[in-house]
Amino acid sequence: MHDAFQKRPGEAEEGGQVETGTTASHGDEARGLRVLRLIEHLASASQPLTLSQLAARMQVPKASMMRLLDTLEQHGYVLRTPVGRGYVPGAASTNLALATLRNNALIRVSRSILGSLVAVTGETCNLAIPEGNAIVYVDRVETQEALRLHLVLGSRAPMHCTASGKLFLAHMSLLERRELLAMLGLEARTPKSITDPALLEREIVRIARLGIGIDDEEFVHGMVAVAVPICAADGRIVAAVACHAPVARKSVEQLMQHVPQLKEAAVKLRPLLLAESS
Repeated sequence: MHDAFQKRPGEAEEGGQVETGTTASHGDEARGLRVLRLIEHLASASQPLTLSQLAARMQVPKASMMRLLDTLEQHGYVLRTPVGRGYVPGAASTNLALATLRNNALIRVSRSILGSLVAVTGETCNLAIPEGNAIVYVDRVETQEALRLHLVLGSRAPMHCTASGKLFLAHMSLLERRELLAMLGLEARTPKSITDPALLEREIVRIARLGIGIDDEEFVHGMVAVAVPICAADGRIVAAVACHAPVARKSVEQLMQHVPQLKEAAVKLRPLLLAESS
C-alpha cells in the first residue's frame, strides 16, 4: 500500500509521537477510516472541495491531506477539477458505489420496485446516479414492448440532454454547474439537444422550479423521458428515477401523468441508497 495510507515502522505523524504496538494498530485503523471519510465528504458535497476545506473538515494537516489526495488521484478515487482547484469523487469511487449498488440483495429490491413501476407505466424505468460530468444507469427494468431503447447497466449518458442529468444540474449551485458544463461541452446528440449555455440555463431553472427532469427527444431522437429526484435529508440529490418511451407511443405530457408513481418509487428506493440515522 502507498505511503499515504500507512506509515513506516517507527514513523510519527506530523507533530505526533512514534507509535508502537497497540497504538500503531489503532493508528492504522484511523488512517483507513480517514480514506473512507474523505471520499464520503467529497461524495456528499454540493460542489468540489479544496485541499484547505478537506483538511479543515477532517482536522488533518494540509501536508498529510495533500499526500492522501495525490495517492487517491493516482488510483482514480478522486479527480481534481480543472477550474477552482477542487476535488470530486473519481471513476474508481463510482465503480465502488456501483459494485455496492449491484449487491444481489439490493438489486432484488430495486428490481422489484422498478418492475412494479414498469407494470404501471408500461414503459422502461431506470435508476441513475451522477458521476462527474455524466449520469450512470445503475439499475433498469425494460418494457416488454418491441419498440424500446436498450441500454446496458453501467452505461453513461450526458447530463445536459437527459431527464435525470438535467435534474442533477438543477440541484447544483450556479458556480458548480458552470464549471461542470465548461468541462463537459454541450454536444448536440439530436436536433433538439440544447447546446446554447443561456438557453440551457433557462431550461435548468424551469426544471428546478418543476422539480421534475424532462428530456424531449434531446438524448435520442424519437425518445422522451421524465425523472424525479431521490434526495438526502439535507436536500442533496443522490439519484433519480426515470421513465422513458418512444414518441410513437407516448408524449412528454403522457409520461408526466406517471410522475406520482415515479415519486412513490423514489420514496421506496431512498432507504436503499441512504444510510441515515432516524
